[in-house]
Amino acid sequence: MRETSTDLRIIRTKESIREALIDLIEEKGFEAVTVKDITTKARINRGTFYAHYQDKYDLIAKCQEEFMIGLSQIVKQNLVNIIADLDSNVSPTAPFTVMVSIFEYLNLNRKFMRAVSGPKGDLNFLTKLKDFMWNTLFVRNEFPLIRQETLLVPSEYLVSYIASAHMGVVQQWLNGDGKESPEEMALILSTLTVKGPFVAAGLKK
Repeated sequence: MRETSTDLRIIRTKESIREALIDLIEEKGFEAVTVKDITTKARINRGTFYAHYQDKYDLIAKCQEEFMIGLSQIVKQNLVNIIADLDSNVSPTAPFTVMVSIFEYLNLNRKFMRAVSGPKGDLNFLTKLKDFMWNTLFVRNEFPLIRQETLLVPSEYLVSYIASAHMGVVQQWLNGDGKESPEEMALILSTLTVKGPFVAAGLKK
C-alpha cells in the first residue's frame, strides 16, 4: 500500500512540474524559465525537482519523449489494420480511424503542444517529432508504411512532405479555437492526404 501511495505521489509531483513548465512557457518563454520559477509555480522545493530532472532541458526533453511515445503507440497499435485496409479493394477506414485517435490524443495534450511547438517553446520540437515518427513508423517496425520497391520519389522527401503538411494542419487546429472535433479534423486531413490538395481545393475532380 505504501508503494502505491509513493507512486501516486511521484506521478502527481511530475504532473505539477509539467503543468508549471507549460504555464511558464506561455507566460515568459522557455529560454527565460528557470528551475526556481518551476519549483515556485509547482509549489515544491528544488530538491524534489532535482530528484526527477537534471535541469529544465532534461525536463522538457522527458515531457516531449513521453508525448511522442504516446503518439507512436496509437499508430503502432493500428498498423496491422492500416496495412490490411490499404491492401483491400474496399474503401479504407483504418487510416481515418487512427487519425481520429491521434486528434483525440492531441486534443488531450493541446496545451502542451501549443506551448512547446509555439514561438516561445522549443524551436527544435517539430524536427524532433518528425525524426521520432520516422524512426518509429518507417524504420523500427515490422510493418513499414513505405514500400521501397514501388516508390515514385525518394522516401526521405515523401516522409518530409507528409510530415510537414500534417504538422501544418495540426498547428493550425491547435492554434485556433479548436471548434472542429477530432472526427472533423480526421476527415479534413484524410481528404487532403488521400485526394490531394488540388482536389480538396476544387481545382480537380
